Amino acid sequence: MRKGGGGRRGARSDPQRPCREGPAAEGERDVLGRGPLRFLRVCRDRLRVFVDDRKAFIVKADSKIWLTLLLAVFAGVLHWCHITTLFENDRHFSHLSTLEREMAFRTEMGLYYSYFKIIIEAPSFWNGVWAIMNDRLTEYPLVINTLQRFNLYPEVVLASWYRMYTATMDFLGVPTKTCWTVNRGKGLSPVESCEGLGDPASFYVAVIFLLNGLMMTLFFIYGTYLSGSRLGGLVTVMCFFFNHGECTRVMWTPPLRESFSYPFLVLQMLLLTYILRIPNINTGSLIALCVSNIFFMLPWQFAQFVLLTQIASLFAVCIMGYIDSCKLQKILTAHMVSLVVCFILMFGNSMLLTSYYAASLVVIWGILELSPKVLKSIRREVYLWVIEGCAWLFGTVTLKYLTSLVFGIADDAHIGNILKSKFIGYKDFDTLMYTCAAEFDFMEKETPVRYTKTLLLPVVLVVFGVIIKRAIKYLIWALSQAGQYEREERFNHGELVYHALQLLAYSVLAILIMRLKLFLTPHLCVMASLVCSKQLFGWLFCKIQPKTLVFAILALMAIEGSANLQTQWNIMGEFSNLPQEELLEWIKVNTRQDAVFAGAMPTMASVKLSTLRPIVNHPHYEDAGLRARTKVVYSMYSRKPAKEVKRELIKLGVNYYILEESLCVSRKKPGCSMPEIWDVEDPANSGKIPLCTLMSKDSRPYFITVFENSNYRVLKIPKE
Repeated sequence: MRKGGGGRRGARSDPQRPCREGPAAEGERDVLGRGPLRFLRVCRDRLRVFVDDRKAFIVKADSKIWLTLLLAVFAGVLHWCHITTLFENDRHFSHLSTLEREMAFRTEMGLYYSYFKIIIEAPSFWNGVWAIMNDRLTEYPLVINTLQRFNLYPEVVLASWYRMYTATMDFLGVPTKTCWTVNRGKGLSPVESCEGLGDPASFYVAVIFLLNGLMMTLFFIYGTYLSGSRLGGLVTVMCFFFNHGECTRVMWTPPLRESFSYPFLVLQMLLLTYILRIPNINTGSLIALCVSNIFFMLPWQFAQFVLLTQIASLFAVCIMGYIDSCKLQKILTAHMVSLVVCFILMFGNSMLLTSYYAASLVVIWGILELSPKVLKSIRREVYLWVIEGCAWLFGTVTLKYLTSLVFGIADDAHIGNILKSKFIGYKDFDTLMYTCAAEFDFMEKETPVRYTKTLLLPVVLVVFGVIIKRAIKYLIWALSQAGQYEREERFNHGELVYHALQLLAYSVLAILIMRLKLFLTPHLCVMASLVCSKQLFGWLFCKIQPKTLVFAILALMAIEGSANLQTQWNIMGEFSNLPQEELLEWIKVNTRQDAVFAGAMPTMASVKLSTLRPIVNHPHYEDAGLRARTKVVYSMYSRKPAKEVKRELIKLGVNYYILEESLCVSRKKPGCSMPEIWDVEDPANSGKIPLCTLMSKDSRPYFITVFENSNYRVLKIPKE
């Protein structure tokens, strides 16, 4: 840089000070002129002053970081206490017997917990792992690797921790649980109930709640970092609590895969925000992103669809010019590495490589490589964006179809059918089994109303509108080749545009499938933190204090939010399922250890967990072969002849069938009773009396009733 040149704008040196005269100046000249020692002392003193000034700055910065972390930890502890209390209030879990606790884990929850139970009860940890990798109970007579099929790494890790914990406490002579006899009243026999981390179910649930407490810590940090203010972290946390029932269901269903997986998505999106915000990506950030991807994907088969929406949003941000292609390619590299690692750890689960997510990664990479060569226009035009977007969509669908064809994979074919059912009313047995469940239906009309009552939706719409307004301004400047300074200025907001696009993607998912609002609602809470962003509302903060605005908004939110929390706190219950308890006790006493059972998916999970009897079907419905088996098992609720149903069950090796009359008559909505579902699949027998109705009256001659209570009827299948 050339010095001098008076009158130039830009970087300037410090203004020259007038020469000091008098005793002070003479003393300084005297110091400098009396030799090197005196000169070194002066330098030392000045260096000390400089260091002290900088130390004060560093201490001040550290105090801000520590305060942020302290508040984040407080939020995490608060959430941990909240969900623990709700779970205990709902189930009275601490006073349940071991069998009752296992029954409380219904449907797929019981299936997942059963593998944790197998590992901790095995002679050694590795014997337990070998047992679940060579499982003969879940899909009799098949031997399957459940680690490959069911995303069971959380159970493996928790089982190892439990074994280490109990072994250490036993070595130290420290008791890990307290047991007592609970009198259940109403003519029921007393049961033994144990409390403490030495109880397997209590340990299992406690770790899940701790993880989800940590998730709230991450949410506070996320909101703080995204908005640039601790007030943003406060807004995120308070919005989450005020809309808690819409944000998570961990307090009601702890063992579900999302309970283990979602906290790592929060971490992953926080890291992604950091990467999008900094100008140069360092290797450590990419490694952290890759690791968080792995921890998000390993526990949950649905994670790949969420990551698909993420890279689609990032691609849109890239083609609009908010981030450069080099940065996106580095992010894609982290995604690809994490996908390959998960593929290896899942023992070659082909669904990962044949997913839309994997296809999209490859297609976007190819577009980024070929686009500069094929589309040589320097100016960014709208038609180029359309071409690249269409290339991504067509390429992803085509590559996904080809890879599924090559590998012969049809396990995720039902996903396409579910989407078809949403748009064109497509129906078949497997699709109706999903869409008749409330969580797979369209979003409830009341959900946006609840968002509005807590002011979450209005606040986010304002934030979203400001981001879109800024984005449109940038696009106009970019397309009109505006000044470079203005364009550089707009590149700094790429992470905000990404969050807006991700919000749109989550909204579409949640509207189509209600269960997926667990992604939308927390993201709305994160977006609400941007009401504290100086980037978006700096003009407003010149007129009103940010604290005043934020606390006014929170006060209005608290009117409905506190009522929602009070509703949750008022839930009081105690788990009891006497008919199922009688069924499980009868199975333990009256059937052989190798007796094979079939029946409704939720009940089969409980049978496997509590009796360790072989089953032929279960609630993990994502495998094509399992769906075919379940269809055979559920033919008991069709209108087919009893002889035909018996023949198919014998082919599966079934000894006992557990019939539930409630499934025969219950109807969640029109067209969703089991006989009505079968009418779609088997119109030839439509109009006949359902087989389950006939079996409830008299099971002979094809089946023999060996047990019966108010809910269940066990039919023995005599061999022909």
